[in-house]
Amino acid sequence: MLAVQPPWLVLPSPDQASLEATQHVLAREGLNTVCASASCPNIGECFAGRTCTFMILGDVCTRGCRFCGVGRGHPGPPDDEEPARVARAVRCLEMKHVVLTSVTRDDLDDGGASVFRATIEQLHARTEATVEALIPDLAGDRDALDSVLDAVPEVLGHNVETVPRLYETVRPGAFYDRSLEVLAQAAKCGCTAKSGLMLGLGETLHEVFGVLRDLRAVGCEIVTLGQYLQPSSRCLPVVDYIAPAVFEALRREALVLGFLDCVAGPLVRSSYKARSLSRRVSE
Repeated sequence: MLAVQPPWLVLPSPDQASLEATQHVLAREGLNTVCASASCPNIGECFAGRTCTFMILGDVCTRGCRFCGVGRGHPGPPDDEEPARVARAVRCLEMKHVVLTSVTRDDLDDGGASVFRATIEQLHARTEATVEALIPDLAGDRDALDSVLDAVPEVLGHNVETVPRLYETVRPGAFYDRSLEVLAQAAKCGCTAKSGLMLGLGETLHEVFGVLRDLRAVGCEIVTLGQYLQPSSRCLPVVDYIAPAVFEALRREALVLGFLDCVAGPLVRSSYKARSLSRRVSE
């Protein structure tokens, strides 16, 4: 039986007034965040700091990834006004760096790439923020990926999430090599490529080192490593809780391999401290 959740996963309470101010802006614009939809443990800290990760293209996913708390089913059509609403929220919150992600939309011909592109263009035109597009694999559609890259996001993120051996269990419908190809194409276009992994799903350290080497081989420059936490009872259980010292050792290994930056720790998520990561890489 798995041990009780360790003390390093306990977070202090955020400033309630600041948290509610961000929630008010998001509610007024009718916007979704992966912070809320995926039960991110850092939601209090980030919302209190007037930042979030916008989740465009609705809140219903067409995939069945067994680590994710986002709802699954048959989503509605894209909202043509959503890009403008995201830009308004960013201006109101005075965000300097914006992370856009989405549910996976295998029901759309371009996987939602046109909405990513429109949102990035709105943000560049109407705000001073840099943009990080954290995209799904777009079903391997190269034209769809090029459409997103043509909008020139400062960072193109795509998470491999776990080691290849666990893909069938953790990410049914996704393919490890396809994910590497998304990152390779971003790097070839001159975009800063970023990826992330969850630990605690039964992977070995040897397998994690292998993924880090694969990411560097395709030109990925930023990587995040965090603890998997079961967002709901329908998701996979936690196999292991990884100690902070192990995350620190992995962070050092990533830097030795040549990553420009790596954030690793039990509560790290792929968008956590995204602005500081992107700034350090661009300096």
